[in-house]
Amino acid sequence: MTVSRREFIQWSAAASALAATGLDLSAAPAKVAPKKILILGGTGFLGPATIEIAQARGHQVTMFNRGKTRPDLFPGVEKLHGDRDPKKGEGLKALEGGKWDAVIDNSGYYPRMVGASAALVAPRAKQYLYISSISAYKEPNPENGTEDAALATMPDPTLETMGKSYEYYGALKALCEQAAQKAMPGRATIIRPGYIVGPDDPTGRFTYWPVRFDKGGEIAVPGVATDPIEIIDVRDLAAWLVHLVEQGTMGVFNACGPDKRLAWGSLVEACQKAGNPTAKPVWIPADFVAKQEGIDFPIWAPYAGETKGFHTWRNDRAVKAGLKFRPADQTVKDTLAWFKTQEKVEKGRTKLAGPSAEQETKLIAAWREAAKTKG
Repeated sequence: MTVSRREFIQWSAAASALAATGLDLSAAPAKVAPKKILILGGTGFLGPATIEIAQARGHQVTMFNRGKTRPDLFPGVEKLHGDRDPKKGEGLKALEGGKWDAVIDNSGYYPRMVGASAALVAPRAKQYLYISSISAYKEPNPENGTEDAALATMPDPTLETMGKSYEYYGALKALCEQAAQKAMPGRATIIRPGYIVGPDDPTGRFTYWPVRFDKGGEIAVPGVATDPIEIIDVRDLAAWLVHLVEQGTMGVFNACGPDKRLAWGSLVEACQKAGNPTAKPVWIPADFVAKQEGIDFPIWAPYAGETKGFHTWRNDRAVKAGLKFRPADQTVKDTLAWFKTQEKVEKGRTKLAGPSAEQETKLIAAWREAAKTKG
């Protein structure tokens, strides 16, 4: 396989960022034999982080995907090509001859397809890890919710569409969990992450904040400093997934971090320290932000009303099963450093979320005018 210079630089940059985990990934723990791990997907965000760590710990990795997204990543890893939908092309045929200790499914969005892959590998794998989401829970979310909270549902569970506003995303994730558990009863591990953040993130959601603070000036920040916020660094999640494979851990887990409640103001302060010293946050109340049309701030959610419980999920079970977290300020620094390399290497893949400069300026002006009038 030929690796282009662009792909090689991109892969090297991602690998370097992933290596800065703060964890000893040079070898698997004592008494843990090398595992054969199949990753369904593996080219987006969590997949590459997991592969990097699994390889560093001495495990053998196989990737299964269509071969269309970043195909030159990990040139030394075995690659099987096909489609998650068994009705398209060769479907899952490439998986019929393999055997693995564990399968990590981070690309399953529809229960029919997750069920098909889980059923096919059931006699060929000991464990099936399905990466779900805290969106799988019924809304409004309870405060300090555990893995026993009610799950989302949808009127027609056979629909294979996220909906116009992604309103079915969570319910479909819940149905995918059930499909995996049905195909491999007692051998499924369900992971429900919150916002996955850090280097190599293509969504631009969390990345918006350190990049925006690095630009400096006045920055519109919604809510109040005491609002809770939950994030998990992709490297911490990936290291934990490998740990779960090594230990053969089954069950359902909320993968939300950090270990202690993180205040929104603390994360904003971390962005200030990592960015431009001229950056000045302008705090704007949630109720005022809600009245503005077309303004959407990524990651943050109001600590009130229907979203009050969104950033308060309990992670006790995951922590007990070995999940560890790096400091949020390290994630901020690493994400900003990574983004600056990507601006030159992979423009187009990483686009920032959040309001435009014009929207932000208008919002700050409107808030100041409203505050002046009210005062």
